[in-house]
Amino acid sequence: MNGIPGVGGTLPDIAMETPDGGQVKPSDFKGRKLVIFFYPKDNTPGCTAEAKDFTALKDEFDKANVALLGVSKDSPRKHLNFIEKHDLKIPLASDAEASGLSDALGIWTEKQMYGKTYMGMVRTTYLVDEGGKIARVWNKVKVKGHAAEVLAEAKAL
Repeated sequence: MNGIPGVGGTLPDIAMETPDGGQVKPSDFKGRKLVIFFYPKDNTPGCTAEAKDFTALKDEFDKANVALLGVSKDSPRKHLNFIEKHDLKIPLASDAEASGLSDALGIWTEKQMYGKTYMGMVRTTYLVDEGGKIARVWNKVKVKGHAAEVLAEAKAL
């Protein structure tokens, strides 16, 4: 898989910017399960639904000692607006660097729509165990019911 980590591997420890001007990276969550979900763009229908679904289940994830992190290429300022507009309770990070985490994972890739080619995020979710190992990967995620499925898997881990 071109050196791209899968189940049993570890996420590259690449820092991303948070809306408050800080940084976050996968190793910050060691000792705790982590759900890191990559989505295309703030304030689009599917991405908004996904973020709201994870927000609705945040207390359940917390009870299961599972951290949540939503990631897109949007700027920290756009993330802040997205959080405020939809009253999101989940942390978001900006993976805007050209050699960012989504690039390293191969999920920032060439896409096509209406005959046009562009770079875009493939909606992907990673479940990482307490030791930092990838336990499950969901590729090309369909939003409906996804957060609940991830929660069930995280609890079972």
